Amino acid sequence: MVKRKTKKILLFCDPGIDDSLAIIYTLLDPYLELVGLVTSYGNVTEDQATANAYYLLDLAGQKNVPIIPGAAQPVQQEKVTYYPDIHGAEGLGPIQPPSDMKYQTYPFDTIRILIEKYQKDLIIVDTGRSTSLATAFILFDEQIKQVGAFYIMGGAFFVPGNVTPLAEANFYGDPASSNYVCKFANNLTITPLNVTGFALLTMETVEYVTNTVANPFTSLLKPIFEYYYKAYQKLVPGIQGAPIHDLLTIMIINNPAIAEYIYYDVSVIDGTVEGKGLSYIDIRPGSQKGKTRIAVKLDYEGFINEFISVMLA
Repeated sequence: MVKRKTKKILLFCDPGIDDSLAIIYTLLDPYLELVGLVTSYGNVTEDQATANAYYLLDLAGQKNVPIIPGAAQPVQQEKVTYYPDIHGAEGLGPIQPPSDMKYQTYPFDTIRILIEKYQKDLIIVDTGRSTSLATAFILFDEQIKQVGAFYIMGGAFFVPGNVTPLAEANFYGDPASSNYVCKFANNLTITPLNVTGFALLTMETVEYVTNTVANPFTSLLKPIFEYYYKAYQKLVPGIQGAPIHDLLTIMIINNPAIAEYIYYDVSVIDGTVEGKGLSYIDIRPGSQKGKTRIAVKLDYEGFINEFISVMLA
């Protein structure tokens, strides 16, 4: 029997409920190794995202994973909009991390150190605004070329956005940085709303998991999901679950077959008010295909089965 190789993940995130579920999944998947968390503004402030990341690592007994504070605002220095109605005031729905937590954070240069340590074995995943990742590209220009692969949650291709009619929240939050990363990241996979919008967890699945197994996150999973699901029921009346966008982005690293893909070069609009954050590709007859792998269709049954498999492992 061939032994599967564990993949090393450096996760840029802004937890947030769906980011938190992505972190939980990564920590529980025996074939993923979380080697660092870069925390930034997005769903919550950068400070709160950092505290939430530590709280999850503490629950898992993984306090050795370095937490690297990233960007506190986008490059345009616009007022940042947070989403307490979706994620809660502190990002974890009704859960409040202890206010007296004391934890160590690491300097931004730790990103360079991790890249140099793992090189092509390192996979960088970005499930938030791409300000911090774009900054890493600029500061560590030579080292970033050594990274094996990049996975980004963002964009919406010929489907409605979720923060404007045209734009998805991550690309809208800092389109200049998103466009920069889409242009320069090698071996890039993007999971846009085309697939993540259908990555719905249901209350039945969450209850099955929490009633079947006990792990460090069992008591956390149901209350944060309930909060998130109620928010989506108001946003999308009749929805049968809640889309866990960031979870899917992590999941396809070891399970690429749960999505179908097209290959094009991706651009993000960073100018007009109406088009801000719009992601697009050139599909005109005769246009050239690109190298970026874009997920466009989800195998929902495969998604749910994989989630249950890891959560019950």
